Amino acid sequence: MRQAWFADDSTMAGVLYVVATPIGNPDDLSPRAARTLAESDLIACEDTRRTGRLLAAHRIKTPTISYYEHNEERRTAELIERLKGGASIAVVTDAGTPAISDPGFRLVRAAHKAGIRIAAVPGPSAAIAALSVAGLPTDRFTFEGFLPSRDAARRNALEALVDEPRTMVFFEAARRLAETLDDMTAAFAADREAAVVREITKTHEETARGTLAELARRYQSEQALGEVTIVVAGASHRAGDSRRPAARAITVAMLVDAGLSLKQAAKLVAKLSGESARIVYQRAVKARKSGEDIDL
Repeated sequence: MRQAWFADDSTMAGVLYVVATPIGNPDDLSPRAARTLAESDLIACEDTRRTGRLLAAHRIKTPTISYYEHNEERRTAELIERLKGGASIAVVTDAGTPAISDPGFRLVRAAHKAGIRIAAVPGPSAAIAALSVAGLPTDRFTFEGFLPSRDAARRNALEALVDEPRTMVFFEAARRLAETLDDMTAAFAADREAAVVREITKTHEETARGTLAELARRYQSEQALGEVTIVVAGASHRAGDSRRPAARAITVAMLVDAGLSLKQAAKLVAKLSGESARIVYQRAVKARKSGEDIDL
């Protein structure tokens, strides 16, 4: 059995390596990560084909086994048995650091419970990379991962973060970016600073900064492509600042109940809150069709 290199020990049998892989640029695979992958007995990976291309590019011939969301529970027991038997196993995901909004958490937790040594081989992380270029406070931040895909659940999740004072980092699918930015504008206020970091470390990497309202308008008319990370400033508690405009207490639902048409109510709320009338109206129409409360 091969022995994998580690800075502090010479005996590496029965070790689980949590190995970060590139999030776009293949040159970001560290020498230590490449060496660990080459010298491990087995690599557990989210997608064997995708990891296979990375391994081929670095001439690494270590056997691989699939380890992804739908077989994670079953495969964890198998991998733990191999680790108990003395194998050195590296776990990787398609991109970035395992267990961070990706498979790996169950295996790491099970390895701890089984008394198996776990070693981190750190490297690329989309959340940290995006935070570093967003131009928003980095002294304190919170990673929120992916928001729920269903409209009501996503809005509830954002509402729970309204008073969060730390910078917030989110992952999002490009196809849902415009809708999520609309919901963030409604939850956090139109003038909250934010950044959309797209295709980070890749050829077409782009960072778009502005207020949530500005970013929402941009991606209503511009289709985002690739991997997306959203960074949002935390709630401000300085004297004179307010989390939301004072007019926020006036809602579309209240105005409709008072006799205004949906379009008139949306236009008035938009004027008082500083948001786009079109975005407010679209949200109100969508909420009404889905049978949800149309308070915005």
